[in-house]
Amino acid sequence: MTGIFPWLILFLPLLAAAGITLFALDHRAVSARLSIGAVVISFALSVALFVHGTRGETRFNWISLSDGAASWIVDIGLRLDPLSLMMLLVVTGVGSAIHIYSYGYMHDDPGVGRYFAGLSLFTFSMLGIVLATNFLMLFIFWELVGVSSWLLIGFWFERPAAADAAKKAFLTNRVGDFGFLLGIILVWAVLGTMDFGQLQKMMAANPALIGNSTIGIAGFLIFCGAAGKSAQFPLHVWLPDAMEGPTPVSALIHAATMVAAGVYMLCRVHFMLAADALEFIAWIGGITALLAALMAIQQNDIKRILAYSTLSQLGYMVMTVGLSGVGGNPSAAMFHLTTHAFFKALLFLGAGSVILALHHEQDIWKMGGLSKKMPVTFWTFMIATLALCGVPPFSGFFSKDEILATAQRTSPALFALGVAVAGLTTFYMFRLIFVAFTGPVKSQLPDHAHESPAVITLPLVALAVPSLLAGFWGIDRFYASQFGTGEAEAATGWVAQLTAPFAHAPGAAFGGLAAVVIGFLAAFALYWNKVQDPLPAMLGVVARWLRDRFYFDELYAKLIAATQDALATLADFVDRWLIAGLFVKGTHGSVELTGRLLRLVQTGNLQTYSLMFVAGVAVLLLFMLIR
Repeated sequence: MTGIFPWLILFLPLLAAAGITLFALDHRAVSARLSIGAVVISFALSVALFVHGTRGETRFNWISLSDGAASWIVDIGLRLDPLSLMMLLVVTGVGSAIHIYSYGYMHDDPGVGRYFAGLSLFTFSMLGIVLATNFLMLFIFWELVGVSSWLLIGFWFERPAAADAAKKAFLTNRVGDFGFLLGIILVWAVLGTMDFGQLQKMMAANPALIGNSTIGIAGFLIFCGAAGKSAQFPLHVWLPDAMEGPTPVSALIHAATMVAAGVYMLCRVHFMLAADALEFIAWIGGITALLAALMAIQQNDIKRILAYSTLSQLGYMVMTVGLSGVGGNPSAAMFHLTTHAFFKALLFLGAGSVILALHHEQDIWKMGGLSKKMPVTFWTFMIATLALCGVPPFSGFFSKDEILATAQRTSPALFALGVAVAGLTTFYMFRLIFVAFTGPVKSQLPDHAHESPAVITLPLVALAVPSLLAGFWGIDRFYASQFGTGEAEAATGWVAQLTAPFAHAPGAAFGGLAAVVIGFLAAFALYWNKVQDPLPAMLGVVARWLRDRFYFDELYAKLIAATQDALATLADFVDRWLIAGLFVKGTHGSVELTGRLLRLVQTGNLQTYSLMFVAGVAVLLLFMLIR
């Protein structure tokens, strides 16, 4: 019976999307129930597979081409192993909470049917990535994620900002996906297969393949795809603008689906990444983590603060993949991806609760005093904040400790960078808490704020549980079994598990905690009971650079104007004036003019023809006499 479960998990959201699109677009309740029911059933089936411990692959032949000498076979299949099983729980579990929350958040929107159809398509696309057995299948679902994210980010397409954000996300991802496709083609050209299992066996049987220069280049190109989807520098610019979509969409993109796809894919193909590629990946991740954390400290939009936080945490994960080394164990990256899915979804959904209460206001400097008016939202938001900052015993402490411990063992420079980012994370998150929740009221909007209904708050409470406790569930050991390192012996008892990080990597644990304390004290000193931001006056032009995101968007606009726009202008000139003007219209005009001139001599008068005949003969005689 469990053999059909993976197919049901994958296709139930697609069936819901098709059913809504064909029959229920104008029926809000029906569309919501179809979408929510599909993802909840998928979650229940994922739990059953996890508990049953199902492993293996199920597949059927899709493409089979042969020219007699060689053949090309592509299967459509589903792969179940520790990596995909845990990700199924994350995608469907967090997705279920977001779907239920969406029913309350989007209830009055006239396009709610279209919204739930897009949400189900998005879930189907991400589940396809998780279960894919080969590069081709993964790439198909990879592109489906891009299409569905475009639909959801631009859901309110009548707003120019939303339409522009959707196009920006789509086009930026195309840049990374072009490199990803080239990498897939290189892998197939050199190794003759795109199947993950076969590729892993080849690498294990012949480790020298990892040193192959073509495989090394393929690794760099494959990372381009991850850099696009997981918004790594320099392709990070699309993610903050994706906040123009509905808040539950932001939670889905930033927590359990789209941005997680890049990290998941890197961990899935980690066995074929060369040392040079891994070092490059580590530094790109570290740079992204630091840049995003710096940008976050001067953002005033509550969703944008969380967006830059997501960028920073994704940088942590990518950095860890790079630091795990050739043939190493990137389970720390997957551990943090999992805990991050819980508390980041909770943060976005909590922000959505605040936005609803304040009639869609998102500026934190127009908030204040919300901790008393919205206690459930505040305390669940605080739990997620403490988890994000890495405060024990919250889940983020354990996963972030694994990241810092990995960096401490392999790269002192990136370890120092990771500790600095941990301090900045605490600083900008408690800046948000002090300004929006515990600080004085800064406008009239919070006066009439009240707690959100149960359909909003219950998903918050549900996500608060793993945000608090997931560090004790052995997720890291479960992931470690995927990479051949086995499951390390677990500490017995909650106290032993809580103190284990200080025993096995005290430098990382104490360094991370020191960063949290310093970040909290700095935020307290600067923002406690403040009604305006004191930092711009202290930092001057630096604050403006941070607020304006280091002008990456402006830089890219100038770069595009100097290259793509200039090339487009040249192509337009050649097409309009040379090809269409000179050659096409010029030839047509010359023929037409010649025809008009020749028509003038066709008078129908015999005397005129005789005169022209005599004149022609005279010209010929003159020509012959001159010669």
